[in-house]
Amino acid sequence: MTTPPSSPRALLHLLFNGARAMDVVEASLELGLLDSLEGPRPVTLAWLAQRHGLVPTRLYKLLDCLESLGLVRREQDSDALADTRYQAVAGLADAARGVLAREKDRDKFAWRAVYGRLPEVLRGQHGVPPEDFDWPLRTPEQVADFETSMAAGLPPILETLRQHAALLWRDGPRLLDVGGGDGSLAAHLIQEHPGLRADVFNLPATAPLVERTRRRFGLPPEQPGFVGGDFLQQPLPRGYDAISFVRVLHDWPMETARSLLKAAFDALPSGGRVLVCEEFRTPQRLAAQFFWTYLLIGVDSCASRLREVELYLDALRDTGFVDARALQGGPFELVTAVRP
Repeated sequence: MTTPPSSPRALLHLLFNGARAMDVVEASLELGLLDSLEGPRPVTLAWLAQRHGLVPTRLYKLLDCLESLGLVRREQDSDALADTRYQAVAGLADAARGVLAREKDRDKFAWRAVYGRLPEVLRGQHGVPPEDFDWPLRTPEQVADFETSMAAGLPPILETLRQHAALLWRDGPRLLDVGGGDGSLAAHLIQEHPGLRADVFNLPATAPLVERTRRRFGLPPEQPGFVGGDFLQQPLPRGYDAISFVRVLHDWPMETARSLLKAAFDALPSGGRVLVCEEFRTPQRLAAQFFWTYLLIGVDSCASRLREVELYLDALRDTGFVDARALQGGPFELVTAVRP
């Protein structure tokens, strides 16, 4: 059985070869190898090579690369390469599809302004120019690029919400998605749950993006709806059965996050539900957040704060919500609570 590297030296070898490692993963996904390797039983090198039309000795070395990453397990009972058996770790193909799509989308951001200059950046002598990334976002181009990048990361969030749909949408509620980006999340939920109405509450500059999303999904007028405003300056709109914060609260100090939860409490009716879905602080989420953490080293106006889920549960209870809990079963934990 193969496990990811445990020594600092082995890990650093892999990190230094990161671009080449991802080339191996991308090629394996494109060739269909990852799907073939995810069967219930290990498969032989000979079978893989024949199925995909590959040179066995070359394929053997590519599989060594995947094994070094801890993504493939190898079993070898003889010295015959053709008889070597392989099996992918569970979920590898889906993980590769999600990560490749998300990270490629992020690559257009200004990380090269930081790359190779971290000592200067950390001394305050250099940083990411405001025209490339500033916070709050100032230009329509910045807003569009940022919201498009956020929409690319929705699949695990949608899967999490699907896992708990029977609890969340059983009464066909009206949902207010606070800071809801270009409306992609709201549009997906409207498509999947007839009877659900969803509005996006976001800065007025994002209104054209929400309308673009509505047209792309082929949804009727006003679905998703849009309410323009600044959640840092204004009360949250009333008239909703549920209010969601999806990848919003970790962008702000905890005092601000608590204020937003209080604003949700004030806006919701009795029995109304608040939802918090974001990258809580775990080793896996720190890895998923690596790009943004790296880029934001050069940005003083913004810091994404990954927090332990217990901090939000405590904040919800302190605000007056009841039945505060972290729902398990999806790619993310989903924190939810109810106004009494």
